[in-house]
Amino acid sequence: ALELMDFKNALEQFQNLVEKMIIQKKKESSGLYTKGDDEIDYDKFCTTTRTLFGPAVKDHDIQTFFRKIMSNLDERPEWLEIFGCFTGESDGMPSQLKESMVFLVSEKQQITHSVVKRKDVIKAIVKVPLLDFTVTASQKGVITIFNNQRNSFYSYYFYFHQDTSWITGCDFLPQLKYVVAVTESTVLIWDYKSKESKNKCFVIKPMKNCLLCVSTVTPSGHLPKDTILMGDDKGYVYLLTMTSDHFIMKQYKSEKESQFSVLDSETFNIVKRKLHDDWVGKVKYIPALKRFGSCSTDGINSFVLDDIKRLEDNLPVKEFSVPKGVNAFTYCGKAKVIVTGG
Repeated sequence: ALELMDFKNALEQFQNLVEKMIIQKKKESSGLYTKGDDEIDYDKFCTTTRTLFGPAVKDHDIQTFFRKIMSNLDERPEWLEIFGCFTGESDGMPSQLKESMVFLVSEKQQITHSVVKRKDVIKAIVKVPLLDFTVTASQKGVITIFNNQRNSFYSYYFYFHQDTSWITGCDFLPQLKYVVAVTESTVLIWDYKSKESKNKCFVIKPMKNCLLCVSTVTPSGHLPKDTILMGDDKGYVYLLTMTSDHFIMKQYKSEKESQFSVLDSETFNIVKRKLHDDWVGKVKYIPALKRFGSCSTDGINSFVLDDIKRLEDNLPVKEFSVPKGVNAFTYCGKAKVIVTGG
């Protein structure tokens, strides 16, 4: 009973310490605080906490608690956290499961390719679960397929003699079995399985604005066609549907021996709608919601989430604004939440 009384007393003093520190920091931010002997900095907070609770508290828990308070003065963390304890579903977790929440990287494998140039950067990484491989695209034009089963990879290096545009994104077309990539001025379709002409590439151009991102719309059926979403530097989101008919030999507009076959963009039905007033940083179709999302650095029309039909009409779209815009977003089906990063 005496130990319990002592702990309650120590806990009360600790909570008073936290309140004083919060009041002090709020006064500092408003310019009303004058530094003196009563100032509570991290060292004083750490020393006082150790005096109150002794070895029951750890250095990293004290540091984490202090940082939480400093990052948000209006939302106080629970006092349990000073002992490394957290309320919620994780309370009853065995220690073995708690340890598994930490990701340890014991080894890594570096994969290089002779075609990749120095000072090049990866712009996109796409996992294709059904075929068990990963597609990467570099800024200067190297598109690579890493096959996890056969421990090998295919690669293709896009080089334009008259076009110095950088690749800005890529994805995989599940029905046509092609890789799609966008540059600042073109859409590239890579037939990595082509036997007649090794590493055959179709180039769709011209595109009026600078393309910045691309994403495949998951098809509902098994028709030989794929649809992609694209975003540009003017705030437009595009919807482009491609079928196998677009890649018939009679529609090619290039030399017979050329690996590049140019397709006129006018022969495609490209739908577009201006959704943002700044660059479109990312577009993505979310099958679980049957909606597409697009984000922008636009501080007013920062994130749009709506039916893909909205790109074909002028009806209002569901959107929200974030100061300084949104650079990235993702959806978690298990938690049913969308997370954005600005």
